Amino acid sequence: MRVTSKGQVTIPRDLRETFGIVANSEVIFAIEGGKITITPRHDKGRHADRERLARFLAALDRLEGSGDQTINADDVMAMTRDR
Repeated sequence: MRVTSKGQVTIPRDLRETFGIVANSEVIFAIEGGKITITPRHDKGRHADRERLARFLAALDRLEGSGDQTINADDVMAMTRDR
């Protein structure tokens, strides 16, 4: 795809059909993981799911490496069962 001098691009027909984008449809542009995404506005649930997933992945990134590597899975299971 080439971007026109007005900043426009054509969304390929198969993608428009797959996502239900028709003439005069509204779309949402977002940045996710350093990439630009385009989502049909009528697909608010999918957009909300992506935002929720992004928050979850960010939380996992913050927790990475914070666990006690000396405890094995059986010990963790025993600790959680004893509560």
